[in-house]
Amino acid sequence: MKIYFRLLSFCKPYKRFLPPYFLFAIFATIFSLANFTLLIPLLNVLFNQTEHAVVAEPAFSFSVSYLKEFFNFQFYKIIDDGGKLAALKFVCIVIFFSVMLSNVFKFLSQKVLTSMRTYLLYNLRKAVFDKLTTLNIGYYHNQRKGDLMSSLSNDVQEIENSIISSVQVVMREPLMLIGFFVLLLMISVKLTLFTLLLLPISFGIIAEITKRLKRDAKQSQSLLGNLLSIIEESISGIRIIKAFNAQGFVQNKFDKENSAYSKLLKSIVNKRELASPLSEFLSVGVLTIIIFYGGQLVLSNEGSLTGSQFITYIALYSQVLVPAKNISGAITNIQRGLASGERIIQILDAENPITDKPNAENINTFSKNIEYKNVSFAYTKGDVGYALKNININIDKGKSIALVGRSGGGKSTFVDLLPRFYDVAEGGIFIDGHNIQDLKMNSLRSLMGNVTQESILFNDTIFNNIAFGIPNTTEEKVIEAAKIANAHEFIIQTENGYQTNIGDRGAKLSGGQRQRISIARAVLKNPPILILDEATSALDTESEKLVQEALSNLMKNRTSIVIAHRLSTIINADEIIVLDKGEIIERGNHKELLATNSHYKKLYEMQVFS
Repeated sequence: MKIYFRLLSFCKPYKRFLPPYFLFAIFATIFSLANFTLLIPLLNVLFNQTEHAVVAEPAFSFSVSYLKEFFNFQFYKIIDDGGKLAALKFVCIVIFFSVMLSNVFKFLSQKVLTSMRTYLLYNLRKAVFDKLTTLNIGYYHNQRKGDLMSSLSNDVQEIENSIISSVQVVMREPLMLIGFFVLLLMISVKLTLFTLLLLPISFGIIAEITKRLKRDAKQSQSLLGNLLSIIEESISGIRIIKAFNAQGFVQNKFDKENSAYSKLLKSIVNKRELASPLSEFLSVGVLTIIIFYGGQLVLSNEGSLTGSQFITYIALYSQVLVPAKNISGAITNIQRGLASGERIIQILDAENPITDKPNAENINTFSKNIEYKNVSFAYTKGDVGYALKNININIDKGKSIALVGRSGGGKSTFVDLLPRFYDVAEGGIFIDGHNIQDLKMNSLRSLMGNVTQESILFNDTIFNNIAFGIPNTTEEKVIEAAKIANAHEFIIQTENGYQTNIGDRGAKLSGGQRQRISIARAVLKNPPILILDEATSALDTESEKLVQEALSNLMKNRTSIVIAHRLSTIINADEIIVLDKGEIIERGNHKELLATNSHYKKLYEMQVFS
């Protein structure tokens, strides 16, 4: 139950909900129980068993016995004054108002729980999403997007449908049970003790069902994550699927997972539906035994149990079945929801190795240089294959360096270390003499702008994509950024100009247009440090020319780190770094490297003369 209480902690502070809830629930319980206690005098009137009248008014005290004696005093007084018909009318009126007040307080308690429920779910969704957005990029390398999407949607929904829905039962029904058993003990201790001996049998059978249900539910959430991953991958890669006539392959793959999930879901539903009728059957079986045993007590005059008391006892015990059945169902639901809760907690407890130090400083300007000192990095601790090894580079402000080399040489890793997407394993990276691990990440990343090979755009307007992450920017600034990025002309030709929605990942735009939107976004941010990761490699010649011109405008008066496969785009770089297997094998400007029989010269000639 540790996970259960961990999930409930998201509705803190409890004082907003628990005190008013328990107050309303206690009153609802009192008036509900009062309805049944009134059955005894009602039955006494109907069965003509009202000879023993209370003659003296009881002394006031805060106790159940005082309330009982005071009611009996008034009841028998009415009989003496107006007869049995007047007493019957009195009991009916009291029952009517008791039922009304009971339901009023039930509604008020439910209203408090509804507020608690929505507040808890809001906090839970926010906590999970906030955690996902703050985890380091390395976390996502070991996760499937389908599982994460399932956690934010289906797991949270399952928690709402099972665990949160059971809160009402867990908090209210025990009060009802306690109240019912107190009344049952007051009527007959012997019969109630006999009853308590029978209950563990039915609860043990239900417990076994819930145990199996939790195991199946945990497996079902994993299969659902597989399904969502296949769906996400298939939608994202629909062009490749059609191009390779792979519809049948992905359909079979989906059908296999879908079939396994459906079979398991059917098993879960069958077990869940079995819990309710089985608990009712067991409860009625126990009730039958109690009727037989209690009837013997009445017929043999043992235990001072009268006929009206026994009928009231049976009525009360039948009501015990309702909260008992609700609690049994709630336990079943909780077990089903705990599997989802475990997945949620795993995300919330995921370790984030890249965080700000307690004494981290802000950096608001960039005035001197960027320096890599003896930097080494491996994606896995203890990995013998370093992605970068012994890197020493100094980049003065306003200079541009280019990183070239074969795929897997460490170029992307080099630029990912600068904004602390990952932390170095050895050595350090310094900006104006400050180790970047001593700086607050928000201020560090505010100095940098990124334009990547894959244009990361959002299903929103062109305006909002350019202004992404820059609140309260003006339309004039967005238009100015778009002009610098050679994007203004095609933007104003779209249906709604800057307010045109570009679709999922910018699907309504061409590759060159998407890239220029990305460049405009970087222009608007106006960072002193610019990172360009193969920004033109996926474009046709005409689009590349436009984008390259936009990049040239963007790079003016900025410190730039450029990753390029097309070497013709970086011939004007102040320094070219050739990386291979994570190490620097050559460095110099374009002319210097061409003047020697260098690896760079071979790469350049292959592209020029191919």
